[in-house]
Amino acid sequence: MIELFKQPNIDWMGKAKYFFALSGLLLIIGWSAIFLKGGIKYGIDFKGGTNVDVVFAQPPNIDKLRSGLRSQGLNNAEIQSISSSGLTSNSNEVLIFVEQSAQTEQALDDSKAKVLTALRGTYGVAEGKPDFNSVTPNVLANFLLEKDPLGLGLNAGDKYQTLAKNLLSYRDREKGGVLGNLSELSQATGATPAVVSTIENNYSLAPFGIRGVEIVGPKVGAELRNQAIRVTLYALAGMLVYIAFRFYGGQIGGSATWSSKGGFLLRFVDRIIFGVAAVLAVFHDVLITLGLFKIFGFEISLTVIAALLTLVGYSMNDTIVIFDRIRENNRLLRKEAFADVVNKSINQTLSRTILTSGLTFLTVLVLFLMGGQVLRAFSFALVVGIVVGTYSSFGIAAPLVVAWNRWRGHGAGNTGTAAGNKSRGNEGGATRLAPAGRR
Repeated sequence: MIELFKQPNIDWMGKAKYFFALSGLLLIIGWSAIFLKGGIKYGIDFKGGTNVDVVFAQPPNIDKLRSGLRSQGLNNAEIQSISSSGLTSNSNEVLIFVEQSAQTEQALDDSKAKVLTALRGTYGVAEGKPDFNSVTPNVLANFLLEKDPLGLGLNAGDKYQTLAKNLLSYRDREKGGVLGNLSELSQATGATPAVVSTIENNYSLAPFGIRGVEIVGPKVGAELRNQAIRVTLYALAGMLVYIAFRFYGGQIGGSATWSSKGGFLLRFVDRIIFGVAAVLAVFHDVLITLGLFKIFGFEISLTVIAALLTLVGYSMNDTIVIFDRIRENNRLLRKEAFADVVNKSINQTLSRTILTSGLTFLTVLVLFLMGGQVLRAFSFALVVGIVVGTYSSFGIAAPLVVAWNRWRGHGAGNTGTAAGNKSRGNEGGATRLAPAGRR
């Protein structure tokens, strides 16, 4: 493997207090924002309400749009601009979210109707004729079948269904979902002058179109939120079990024997300290990421939960690599202090960490910059997660293990006498770590 550093000799454990201070600062800032600004911001997946995707012929005036929504009593409606490139806020498409606490589908449908009424009133859409920019294929096909502009009579069959799909395909694909003039339909496949004339006489044209409406009931949203929390906790618990089993028994006493010092709980933690430290580090990653989500105004959705679970696995993988090297080095460097063994292990894996984390970071950074608004929160979680997860492996997990060793009196090197070593079964002065299975 490519070596970016030739035998680095960085005292990582000597800087542990700075790592803890940095993490503490990030946690305080992030969670202060959460507590002082109304809690974590959930997306429609976890909140009951109606999400209306609206595309306009021209970039809309957000203040004007918000005023129109307020006229319908939608004072708490959220408006989010969407850009296909994710690089500009001057977008023709917006998401309008109306939170709804009522449990009935009727209440949610009423929210949708209020949004549409507010849009029509704001942009002066006539109420007498249906809006062609919002018409659906089946409604248009039935209208054409009734008017029969092609004079097909009984031979209409599925031809008007096909024609309706062609007309709306032209509207959606060629015109981005919004027609500026009904005469533009003459460019659609199968649109004769008689068809265009019939539509012009019976349809109006709003300066916006509804691309989609998503409705989530409050009860479903609450259940999804609880399930997401449980899934994340289950993942952390599973990681704890795996790491504890993987490195079980790797932690024994220093100058004091493992079995003689401390109660049962402390001795048990001695054996699974690697797993505890790894899970605490991942928990630290998730908490910091949630805090940054609040600071930058991103919502927590199901895709973000997927990103957080990816973060858990990625951070844990990097931690395992470092822990495994610590265990290998401990077998070879029995006379060195445990903190020195940890420093050497991190330095030996430093090139690997930078290469793998750096390449992954560049990939998700491009996704964040170029992936568009829909993937923005998901990619932001990955960008933050890779940075924080990599940092926590050497800045939080490893120092926690060293701190536990020192607190338990296991931090010294091989200072025991030959007689003392013999009396303890030649354990090398009761080193900090022992290979799995050796006591």
